[in-house]
Amino acid sequence: MRDLVRRRILVTGGAGFLGSHLCERLLEHGHDVICVDNFFTGMRDNVLSLIGQPRFELVRHDITFPLYIEIDEIYNLACPASPIHYQFDPVQTTKTSVHGAINMLGLAKRTKAKILQASTSEVYGDPDVHPQAEEYWGRVNPIGLRSCYDEGKRCAETLFFDYRRQHRLGIKVARIFNTYGPRMHPNDGRVVSNFIVQALSNQPITIYGDGTQTRSFCYVDDLIGGLILLMQTADDVTGPINIGNPEEYRIRTLAETIIELSNSRSALVFRPLPSDDPMQRQPDISRARDALGWQPTVGLRDGLTRTIGYFDRLLRDSGHIGSAGNTSRTR
Repeated sequence: MRDLVRRRILVTGGAGFLGSHLCERLLEHGHDVICVDNFFTGMRDNVLSLIGQPRFELVRHDITFPLYIEIDEIYNLACPASPIHYQFDPVQTTKTSVHGAINMLGLAKRTKAKILQASTSEVYGDPDVHPQAEEYWGRVNPIGLRSCYDEGKRCAETLFFDYRRQHRLGIKVARIFNTYGPRMHPNDGRVVSNFIVQALSNQPITIYGDGTQTRSFCYVDDLIGGLILLMQTADDVTGPINIGNPEEYRIRTLAETIIELSNSRSALVFRPLPSDDPMQRQPDISRARDALGWQPTVGLRDGLTRTIGYFDRLLRDSGHIGSAGNTSRTR
């Protein structure tokens, strides 16, 4: 569906997992899209089908440095989001969240553009409130291994609301909960991609802890729809707004479901739980339902089936699994 007003939209982190899906959807809506990425975790292959389209532009740039372009809206998604990536260079991770936010807010101020911050459920830390509503301030370790990401995102939210109070900037803040789907990086260390790659390869599936910790998993198509709806709201709707699927699953249940759907022979193995890894994570999406009329529609089994199919094709093309793979059994 095309929007009535054609806009020039900047998507930072646009070649990443979420960013590439967002670029695709915005083009479908009839907008001009500038995709900016430094390709630390983003991949050119994610937007390869978009290159050459007259309304799509790909720019290699690191948002810790200023960017000078003319735009109407900004979706600020740039930042490594998986522990294996954001802990690789924690100082740069914090810079991306904080300096990147300052640069994008400055750009929005100069061009009078609306700007949306892709924040995270990690701002809640290891919560002692369940499920997590936006009014909850969180329980975060400020000096732990995950702090570069958690506190960087918290600081970015502070900057967004200070720019609104001080400069009357049009801002939106989305707190994104666990999201999965095609174009996840196969080696990003996230639980869904880890389990699927291990299952398709019939390798042992590694569970950290005893598997009783819980997560809520939102399929990427649902998440992107929520972000766009938030951007389209009136100026007085700033967020933060939780965007995620409120259905809660134990990690062990997720692993067993993936083994079943991929017809895998994988066994479960258990390892010590990493420090500061939260035991519970579930969004209260009441505000998203009320303000956006949004809620997820793709169930876990359906979304996992689509994602397993994507990873099966990816692993076959890269030669990591042979003819004994599971394509026909996951579709």
